[in-house]
Amino acid sequence: MSQNYPLFVRRDFDGFFGLFVDNLVQLLLVPVLCGALCGMTGDDARYVYDYMIPGAAVSILLGNLFYAWQAHRLAVRTGSNSVCALPYGINTPSLLVYIAFVMAPVYQQTKSPGAAWQMGLYACLGSGVIEFLGAFVAGWIRRKTPRAALLSTLAGISIGFIAMTFALQIFHRPLVGMLPLAVLLIALFARWPFPLGLPGGLIALLLGSLCGWLLPASLSGVNLSVANVATAWSQRGLHLPIFCGEQIQAVFQLPPAQWLGFLSVIVPMGLFNVVGSLQNIESAAASGDDFATGPSLAANGLGTISAALFGSCFPTTIYIGHPGWKALGARAGYSSLNGLAITLICLTGTLPLIASLIPVEAGMAIVFWVGIIITAQAFQASDSRHAPAVAMGLFPAIAAWGATIVEGAFRTSGGQTLSQVLLANPSTDANGFLVHGLISMERGSIFTCMILAAISAFLIDRKFYSAAIWSGLAVLFTTLGLMHAFQVEGNSINYLFNLTIPFLQSPPAAPEGVYYYRAFTVALGYLLAAGAFAWCGWHQSRHPVAEGSGH
Repeated sequence: MSQNYPLFVRRDFDGFFGLFVDNLVQLLLVPVLCGALCGMTGDDARYVYDYMIPGAAVSILLGNLFYAWQAHRLAVRTGSNSVCALPYGINTPSLLVYIAFVMAPVYQQTKSPGAAWQMGLYACLGSGVIEFLGAFVAGWIRRKTPRAALLSTLAGISIGFIAMTFALQIFHRPLVGMLPLAVLLIALFARWPFPLGLPGGLIALLLGSLCGWLLPASLSGVNLSVANVATAWSQRGLHLPIFCGEQIQAVFQLPPAQWLGFLSVIVPMGLFNVVGSLQNIESAAASGDDFATGPSLAANGLGTISAALFGSCFPTTIYIGHPGWKALGARAGYSSLNGLAITLICLTGTLPLIASLIPVEAGMAIVFWVGIIITAQAFQASDSRHAPAVAMGLFPAIAAWGATIVEGAFRTSGGQTLSQVLLANPSTDANGFLVHGLISMERGSIFTCMILAAISAFLIDRKFYSAAIWSGLAVLFTTLGLMHAFQVEGNSINYLFNLTIPFLQSPPAAPEGVYYYRAFTVALGYLLAAGAFAWCGWHQSRHPVAEGSGH
């Protein structure tokens, strides 16, 4: 009975290790990227360890405790003991984008790590406000969107940026990563019981760490040493959160030209976070846990706002992966454990110590498995007739993965830059795949996945007018630059927004050496498709045809 819904179950530890590793990876990225791109090294590393990491702890703790409480409430309401809390943590895409396209440009211009940090706070606050406001309309969006459209987007992200990413790392460090993977597959696919009832995730993590310590670095590829542990131990210390309202207010006192322009990054990322969280809530519903949309998204937005107010530049979000954690047997306890453990690490300065003891490769198999489960769920939880729609929605996400690979390859090639190649010939291909088309399909892929899958699902159901409406939405998003439009400068791919271009006015030309693609022809293509769908709807209303007749 729901009255017996426990605070913790044994399998919560499996879920905890997976979610904890995921959160830990994000935290480990912060000092590395902020040091390399924003000058936060030496004395200026205080912006990371005195402000950002403790601020992240506030948001992660509040969010995880809320979603654990929400799971208990749902268990009481439904009488189910199998309710699994929504996973939650730092939003990885926002972390990467805000460092690269908000904080780093400010640092390059001012040479001030403090100025870069303050602009990051502003970006995080803006994202949180958008996420919070999105809570009031997301329920309507969820009701009007086919499940195949929401789940196929997650499946594409799972393939390209979760399962594939960690699969490549596992096979790159096989002596540390493959034994944990084997143990996890035995525990979760074969459901093999381990001695003393120990969770498979814990055994996998311990064995992977053991391999990293026992094998020489030349074989394992992991550099673990007692000296590194001793150095990390000496860096511990209490770091309590600090309220940063004055620092955020200082940004708005700057000339508007110095901060308004970053809305072109903040607004799309905020919208992406709303849609992504919405898709994850639908994923949980497909697994049997139908959480209320509004409160879930509102808590998400408030978590991001609290992160900014206490010094973190990085939005938090409802994570992809609920089906995987539920399949592990996790309930609400894994969320509470994650919030408490991450907070303890952030406030005690022991993040470097954790990194010196446990190789990240030891826990990658858990996240890899979650990606597999999410991909499978997209097909299993959708109407079987909509399986082609799910498949259709995968392509933009796969293109996003491919574009990421192409961009990285050009960055390390030492030859022509990506912008030079496209300026010379937009039809350039790489092994038969058009580079231009790859990038165009990748831009705004979270929207493109959902729209293409929704159109396909409505066409399968012969709801032609609905398909036309979604195609019209694609026209709008593409015209604004939220989908398909892009600019390439050197080897950096970025969005090209048309929000400030008056209707029918000639857009400004690209600067020297920068490749612009505004995607107006793609918008016209969507418009033609909308017309075709609308015509079919009109014809069907006048001449009803039995399904499957082919006439």
